[in-house]
Amino acid sequence: MKIDARVQKVVILGPSLRFLSGISYVTLLLSNSLADYFSVTALLFRNMLPKKLFPGYKRVGETLADCSYRQDITVVELLDWYNPLTWVQASKYIRRGDVIIFQWWTSSVAHMYLAIALMNMKKKPIVIEFHEIVDPLEHGFFVLRLYSKIMGTLIRRLATFYIVHSEIDRQLISSHYEIDLSRVRVIPIGLFDQYKKIDRGLAKDHLGIREPNVILFFGLVRPYKGVKYLVEAFERLPPGFIQESRLKIVGEAWEDKELGKIIERSPVRSHISLIDRYIGDSEIPLYFSAADALVMPYIRASQSGVAHIGMEFGIPIIATRVGGLEESLGKYEGTYFINPMDPDELARVIEQTLSDKKLFEPPGELRWDVIAGQWNDLIKNLQSDKYREE
Repeated sequence: MKIDARVQKVVILGPSLRFLSGISYVTLLLSNSLADYFSVTALLFRNMLPKKLFPGYKRVGETLADCSYRQDITVVELLDWYNPLTWVQASKYIRRGDVIIFQWWTSSVAHMYLAIALMNMKKKPIVIEFHEIVDPLEHGFFVLRLYSKIMGTLIRRLATFYIVHSEIDRQLISSHYEIDLSRVRVIPIGLFDQYKKIDRGLAKDHLGIREPNVILFFGLVRPYKGVKYLVEAFERLPPGFIQESRLKIVGEAWEDKELGKIIERSPVRSHISLIDRYIGDSEIPLYFSAADALVMPYIRASQSGVAHIGMEFGIPIIATRVGGLEESLGKYEGTYFINPMDPDELARVIEQTLSDKKLFEPPGELRWDVIAGQWNDLIKNLQSDKYREE
């Protein structure tokens, strides 16, 4: 452990593995990597939204993750979305920390973060890591959009520094919340490297796939993910190519309830598999080991944890030029970029990609030890007069 003499204790707030998502994994992986430099406390949400307001409420609390926090990290599952007493209890951990990191992805946690930030009586530096500037669901409703704007503006007055994952998001957060760009830094998400690779043939056999070509969409199925364009593109592939291909759409459907009907009406539905459920860690290596290409036909996006799994497995990734995807995936030699909502171009690139199957090396700059080094530099600078709040 390389504990810095000036900053010894870091407290990270984020969702626990009870509410499994990409942010849960980032909270864990970031905590584990920073533990090489600091004494880390992971202060986690025990309960978030009222359970039935969470689209995936049926799986809350299930053991779906195989990874865990390092033994030298203090893990406290304490925070309740609706219980201010737990926020007060959390303040004692905040007081013990030298730097506080908030994981931000939706305004549903804004009131809790605001309360905890106000209890930061010793003015310890607060860093907010933004995974979404504006959540797609919130953006679609004026009241939620206004609430997000107001709460985000209030919290940013209490924070010291901000982390985003692309230059596009850096500009967006500055304009959306009127934050000085000098207080916003780009630090990417590291690779999701907690999964073991499986022999491709064994993975296909286990999944019952007989076709030589496997095209994978993976992750929560939401309208902005553009999955319907992937189905359209698959239908436009040459008939012989379709006969040798299997399109696997794997992930829990949230707002997108029409996809099942689209697949049922498809003339090539016999070569499309829809697995409408959340996939736990024990199954993820099967799908990514079996895949010849990962397709991300998003209409909008900030970042994607799914891409960081695909890069770790070394498979080709076909992604749209939206949001921060082009910047983050540009580091990966195996990425093929397309325009969003263009099934003809997507079909051409799928056929081209699968005609020359190959694997690629994961980007070295996205290793977690490299990411932790960037965080270490930032956290040490937070102790300087340059960023100290008066």
